[in-house]
Amino acid sequence: MSSDFPVPQLSDKKYENWCIQMKALLGSQDLWDVVENGYTEPENESVLTNAQTEALKTLRKKDKAALYLIYRALDEGTFEKVAAATTSNEAWDMLNNAFKGAEKVKKICLQTLRGDFESLRMKESEAISDYFTRVLAVVNQLRRDGEKIEDGRVVEKILRSLDAKFDYVVVAVEE
Repeated sequence: MSSDFPVPQLSDKKYENWCIQMKALLGSQDLWDVVENGYTEPENESVLTNAQTEALKTLRKKDKAALYLIYRALDEGTFEKVAAATTSNEAWDMLNNAFKGAEKVKKICLQTLRGDFESLRMKESEAISDYFTRVLAVVNQLRRDGEKIEDGRVVEKILRSLDAKFDYVVVAVEE
C-alpha cells in the first residue's frame, strides 16, 4: 500500500461525501472489505493451519492499514472519538454513529429532506442550472440516506417547480 496519495479530510458538514471518498480510497487499496465486514480473531491460534495463520496475518495487516488511513483522515477532535477502536470496522462504526446518529435521527433527517424536496421551487432570478444543482443536492442526500427516489419523479418535480416563464418549455416537454 502506498501512502503517497492525499487522504480526504473529514469535516462536520460533509460526512456523507467523505464516506464516499473513503470507500473509494479503501477499495482502491483492497481494504474496504475488512472495514465493512471486519474479521474475527480466533480464540486459539495454535489450532490454525499454516494457511489459516497466513490468511489471519493478511487480514490483520489489511485492517491496520485501513485503520491508519481512517486515522489520517481525522482531525484531533474527531480522532478522540475513535481512539479506543482496535479495528478499522470498529472505528468506521464509531464514526458512523457519531456523525449519522441512530436510526431515529436518520428517519428525522429523511423526513426533513423529503420536506425540502417537496418544497423546492425555482426562484424567479435563478438560472436553470443552479436550480438543477439545488434539486440534485437534495436528491443525492436522500439517496445516500437510503431513500429510493426514481429519476422520473425528480424530472417531474423539476418540471412542476420551474418558474412560470418556462411554462412553454414544460408543455413542450410533456407533449
